[in-house]
Amino acid sequence: MHQTRFWVVLPLLALQLALAASALAAPLKTAAVEITDDTGQVLQLAKTAQRMISLSPHITENLFAIGAGDLIVGAVEYSDYPEAAKQIPLIGGYNQLDIEGLVALEPDLIIAWHSGNPVAQLERLAGLGIPIYYTEPRSFAAVSHELRQLGRLTGKEAQAEQAALAFEEGAEQLKAEYAQQRPVRVFYQVWEQPLMTLNGEHLISEGLSLCGGVNIFADLNQLVPVISREVVLAQNPEVIMGGGMGEDTPAWLESWKKYPSLQAVQDKKLYFIPPSLVQRPTPRFLQGTKIMCDKLQAARNS
Repeated sequence: MHQTRFWVVLPLLALQLALAASALAAPLKTAAVEITDDTGQVLQLAKTAQRMISLSPHITENLFAIGAGDLIVGAVEYSDYPEAAKQIPLIGGYNQLDIEGLVALEPDLIIAWHSGNPVAQLERLAGLGIPIYYTEPRSFAAVSHELRQLGRLTGKEAQAEQAALAFEEGAEQLKAEYAQQRPVRVFYQVWEQPLMTLNGEHLISEGLSLCGGVNIFADLNQLVPVISREVVLAQNPEVIMGGGMGEDTPAWLESWKKYPSLQAVQDKKLYFIPPSLVQRPTPRFLQGTKIMCDKLQAARNS
């Protein structure tokens, strides 16, 4: 009789221990989070985010990169990568938000683009008590940092660390491959009307530098300055690179052919770069950088 009771008690004890372990483990998934964003703001969350709003295509892409895409309940226009991102409800554009639609989604966290989103609307959302984490990645190191930070915010630390390490290793490989190559003077065009480029603090400029490219407007004060064609002509770059208004629309580069005195035009070194691969600070920026490196190497060899 006593032996029977003993074997009955053992399974019950095991079950109790399992339940206790489960109870102890459960808070780890929803543990409180204290984190500093890219503006220096310290954000405190009672638990990891479960219903997020992404206010930039790059933020959406980075959340998917760390395995947190299913936690996004709302995003802005052009959040189109990966394919699953196209199914997320839209709450306006990055520079004009649908406040009512956003609030109706009952988010527990907003991930905002500090320099790109409308300040007044963000202040209004903060006033409603919705936590906001601000992001502003402008370097390779900042991209990997953002991936890790998003991992902490969502409880996806392991996936985030894996994505960040892969990004860092890819950058180091490219750096080693092109470190000894001849420098090439480059004009990178960001926009056509008005004509815009970027300075040395921009992520694209760091990508060019990694490839052995020299941004001829690196010393300008503004991150994305407006310039004149006359200034470009005076600088006479060896290579002109740029995107466009679409992934396969190199029309901006074609317009430079009106200036045959330019060395880049004479040598036919006008190179189109798919905008989504270089104008978003995400892991795919490595692909865009590799394209820039290949173009600059072609320019050296021709």
